[in-house]
Amino acid sequence: MTKLKRPGKVYLVGAGPGDPGLLTLKGKECLEAADVVLYDYLANPALLQYAPARAQRVYVGRRGRGQYQDQADINRLLIELAQEGNVVVRLKGGDPFVFGRGGEEAEAVAAMGVDFEVVPGVTAAVAVPAYAGIPVTHRTLASTVTFVTGHEDPTKPGTQLEWPKLSSSSGTLVFMMGMKNLPSIVRQLLAEGRSSDQPVAAIRWGTRADQQTVVGTLGDIVEKTEAVRLEPPTVIVVGEVVRLRTQLNWFEAKPLFGKRIVLTRAREQAREFSQLLAAYGAEPVEVPTIQIVPPASWQAIDDAVARLNSYQWLIFTSVNGVKPFMDRLHGAGKDARALAGLRLCAIGPRTAQELGAYGLTPDVVPAEFQAEGVIDSLTRIGVRGSRILIPRAEVAREILPEQLRELGATVDVIPVYRTIAPAVDVASLTQEFQDGRVAAVTFTSSSTVRNFVELFGGRDVVKPLVAKVVIACIGPITAGTAKEYGLTVTVMSAENTVPALAEAIVKHFKGGDRVAVSTGG
Repeated sequence: MTKLKRPGKVYLVGAGPGDPGLLTLKGKECLEAADVVLYDYLANPALLQYAPARAQRVYVGRRGRGQYQDQADINRLLIELAQEGNVVVRLKGGDPFVFGRGGEEAEAVAAMGVDFEVVPGVTAAVAVPAYAGIPVTHRTLASTVTFVTGHEDPTKPGTQLEWPKLSSSSGTLVFMMGMKNLPSIVRQLLAEGRSSDQPVAAIRWGTRADQQTVVGTLGDIVEKTEAVRLEPPTVIVVGEVVRLRTQLNWFEAKPLFGKRIVLTRAREQAREFSQLLAAYGAEPVEVPTIQIVPPASWQAIDDAVARLNSYQWLIFTSVNGVKPFMDRLHGAGKDARALAGLRLCAIGPRTAQELGAYGLTPDVVPAEFQAEGVIDSLTRIGVRGSRILIPRAEVAREILPEQLRELGATVDVIPVYRTIAPAVDVASLTQEFQDGRVAAVTFTSSSTVRNFVELFGGRDVVKPLVAKVVIACIGPITAGTAKEYGLTVTVMSAENTVPALAEAIVKHFKGGDRVAVSTGG
């Protein structure tokens, strides 16, 4: 029997102006269903994480002319890929139908009978000024807003812009893609009677951590932007609303604004940390150096679950161990009642919170969120003669089981997960370090340190690469490992929690205390 090929489909998805948080829910759903993603220069690459690992990712450029793909080639790709039965997402910066050539792409696929949908995005014409503290309309300052292309199709016989009307408008003018033509835009507006005192703002990479805003007037904005060598992509705002920036500049006032911070923890765990840093104004860059995968065999944990009534204590040393343990418990036909005779210990509040999701409340959560804290707590309680089960990573520090045995306990350490090094685009990140675009690198465990150093070619390569970068560690154990690899730790959280580390990073960049954990060797 011949298998029918499923029909393909094209989604023209607006990626928003740059901040990954401005992607729409429907846009995220489309990415999650994609077989192929065609993305351009203005779409934040961080959004590609929502596409399945199996999905093909194709960069199609679109930054001016030259080495970038021609629009006709992009149209052809969309059609061919969809006709092969793929779900194709065309991820476009901003909104597809606001100076994004989405109309042309929709025309092309429609002409070939290809099924398609348009998923609007947050347009840079509104979002970028908003992130610069400039509302494009205002009850007393601007009742109208006009979006204007700053770069017309060069094949047109002449301009279609009505400069007399644009110049005479009392509302806000927002020019898209107009940085290279700024001198011409200014000349046209002045020539048609717009005042040279009219406020102007030019905003580059708006909504991102490296947003750059230059404010002036029609009389001096060209000189000011040339002085700082402002380049595309830039949104230009002309109008009285620009004056409100002095009061409403909320984004650039955030404590970590302008800081690109690398997160090395597993992708499954990075979300909370990313959100915290982004809330402080940073641009989190997720570069997971560890990936959490199942153990080579479940036999050891299944055997332990079968004899749970022989244990007196169950100790979780990481949030990562809770779910696989509970999954195997449920897989054996048991539930939380099987733990009724056990005392539970969680190494910290996040692990305790994860247990709480299963209706379990730990008996012990040490004040110090590491193995030493567990040992101190159980020493006071007394565990001599007890049988203890520790479901944990396949490779971990041995201090906890060893010292519990010295206290007279019988300890079974069972692997419920292991960590491996995932694929990382080392070349791109190396270039960002060399270009000085990274402000800080964060480490949340010793394994993230070790894997980071190994991924980048060893201690002798990494040490000079990050010499001018802030190294932030979640606690003394991780900081100690970083020191062993020759890294100078300048930020260390007081507690072994992600919120505490985020707060410590903020304090550092605001000029707070500097941790003295010197370079080793």
